[in-house]
Amino acid sequence: MRIDSHQHFWSLQRGDYHWLTPALDTLYRDFLPPDLQPMLQAAGVQRTILVQAAASVAETEYLLSLAGKQAFIAGVVGWVDMDDPTTALDDLRRLRENDSLLGVRPMIQDIADPDWMLRDHLMPVFEQLIASNLRFDALVLPAHLKNLRRLLDRHPRLACVIDHAAKPAIASASWQPWADDMVALAASTNCYCKLSGLLTEAGARTDDDALRPYVEHLLACFGAQRLMWGSDWPVLTLASRYGDWVQQSERLLQHLGSVDQEAIFGATAKDFYGLD
Repeated sequence: MRIDSHQHFWSLQRGDYHWLTPALDTLYRDFLPPDLQPMLQAAGVQRTILVQAAASVAETEYLLSLAGKQAFIAGVVGWVDMDDPTTALDDLRRLRENDSLLGVRPMIQDIADPDWMLRDHLMPVFEQLIASNLRFDALVLPAHLKNLRRLLDRHPRLACVIDHAAKPAIASASWQPWADDMVALAASTNCYCKLSGLLTEAGARTDDDALRPYVEHLLACFGAQRLMWGSDWPVLTLASRYGDWVQQSERLLQHLGSVDQEAIFGATAKDFYGLD
């Protein structure tokens, strides 16, 4: 089974996508299940993980409602206000009653304080994620990786996946300190990583040869059993079409054995998110 470990839906009329402005051009419209479903079928992708795109509990409830109507949505990674731990804990308990909730994702890349994730008042929320068997999607940039390692040292049982490989600066062919920090994280923690979002970080360098060193590094760090493929659709549309990214990923991974390819394209996500 192929699983897209990272995709989004949004409806502009909801009004809580504060980052989504007309300046983003092709993204400034509704993206809903009927838009994606034909592309999933064409690519042979059976299930997806639907990830939050707004910093609101209301959007999480909206995504859960979509999951209840669409069989291909395997589950939802939502959002709670971790800066208000009392409310966050209440929301987690309530939202967890819906089996489609798989985890949460604070939008760390948009938070000004790079040390935010280490604030003491967040600790009860991280512990509740562990107790509730919920996952933590880390939407981080290379500058956050050392702190993410500290966070996971503090909460070693937290099931964590790094979104979009922490967005390496592929467009400028930058390598360090991202490369060494990913080595350290993979070696000293149990975190997973998503093979997603690379094309929108690549600028004009979207060809296979430009992406290959980054993909090979992720494979060396995490191995196929801790690496999962994702589209990041519809953000992907800024750089590529869904089917083209599937085919490019297949080319970049074609040297692997069938077991490893099956892991990256589905089994790893199934294991990490605890899917049936």
